[in-house]
Amino acid sequence: MNSKQNYTVEILFHERQIQKKIFEIASQVSKDYKDKDLVIVAVLNGSFIFCADLVRNLDVRCAIDFIQVSSYVDIQSQGKVQIISGFKEDLIGKDILIVEDIIDTGITLEFLIREISSKKPKSIKTCVFLDKKCAHKKEVPINYSCFEMGNDFFVGYGLDCNGFFRQLPYLGRIKEFDK
Repeated sequence: MNSKQNYTVEILFHERQIQKKIFEIASQVSKDYKDKDLVIVAVLNGSFIFCADLVRNLDVRCAIDFIQVSSYVDIQSQGKVQIISGFKEDLIGKDILIVEDIIDTGITLEFLIREISSKKPKSIKTCVFLDKKCAHKKEVPINYSCFEMGNDFFVGYGLDCNGFFRQLPYLGRIKEFDK
């Protein structure tokens, strides 16, 4: 992103609305994982803010691991997923909750489920901040979702555009994007 690009960000959900929804999801996750051996796998970079708020609201014991993957160049999914940094936790026999910022095509989540399945966990579920169902190319299970959205390009609350806007405390939609 360079300084000559023009954009307008329309605020869709303010911080309070987001926190209320995360509390609801965390309450359900806490209920579902009571007395289980939970490992949360946060998908970097986008999910770090969502995951931090989610785990702070959990009422269960859990380990947290991170995986960094990439499938985007600019604002387009390239359809190929690359692992940049992998797991550190032993996932064998554990209940895994993948925490992702956004499900767009579903290609990344499908890839992650396949990768984690190869580690022989007890179970795998998914928790996403945004689900763009209209953009799915792969059928992937979404067990917990904060918001279902249309096929716009979203920024803020961890979501970025070429590395920018992650710090915004709200979720917004880019209204104009000139290259």
